[in-house]
Amino acid sequence: MAETVLSANDLQGWYGESHILHGMSFEVRDGEVVTLLGRNGSGKTTTMRAIMGILGKRKGSIQFKGAETIGLPSNAIARLGVAYCPEERGIFASLNVKENLLLPPKVAPGGMSLDEIYEIFPRLRERAGSQGTKLSGGEQQMLAIARILRTGAKFLLLDEPTEGLAPVIVQQIGATIKTLKDKGFTILLVEQNFHFASTLADRHYVVEHGHVVDMISNDALEANKGKLQAYLGV
Repeated sequence: MAETVLSANDLQGWYGESHILHGMSFEVRDGEVVTLLGRNGSGKTTTMRAIMGILGKRKGSIQFKGAETIGLPSNAIARLGVAYCPEERGIFASLNVKENLLLPPKVAPGGMSLDEIYEIFPRLRERAGSQGTKLSGGEQQMLAIARILRTGAKFLLLDEPTEGLAPVIVQQIGATIKTLKDKGFTILLVEQNFHFASTLADRHYVVEHGHVVDMISNDALEANKGKLQAYLGV
């Protein structure tokens, strides 16, 4: 069994006075794609923000490669090799594609070169001189993922990468995630599109009301189909 890269134990999290995470506990092993599944408002994105250190208040334990990170600021967590691609993508509209790609600092050795990124995302090479405001939703999502590949981070937090995208673009994002897994990346994925998640992930954690209520391995999905439908309302 691969070693555990990230583990959360009794993770609590708040937005202001609102208590959102109520004891999240899960682990992600080296080289896995793991999903957090759950209905809107269950705490999935809040968990991502807690891992990245950009949640106002958090308690409990988050260990990355054996080191406790719960008290670290977000820039220190990033320099451990963790990268976050938020649902809103965060593209700089006034910069072109190439400038967006070159903007993030390298946090670890082994970051991809522009040519390597363009091999995975040939569309970005074609659009290298286009401003962020001129990109389609799919192109923005490609750019958001591509941008974190330059940093050298090998643990990726991907929040709703297929949200609002056409089916053909969803297929391209799925192929990209498979390529990254083949290259040795470890990925924690928040995804509403369960069918999409089931084609990629090794394991699925089901989240309700800010805590994990079940873990289902991908090869056990068919046997747990009814239970998942009850959890997710699909």
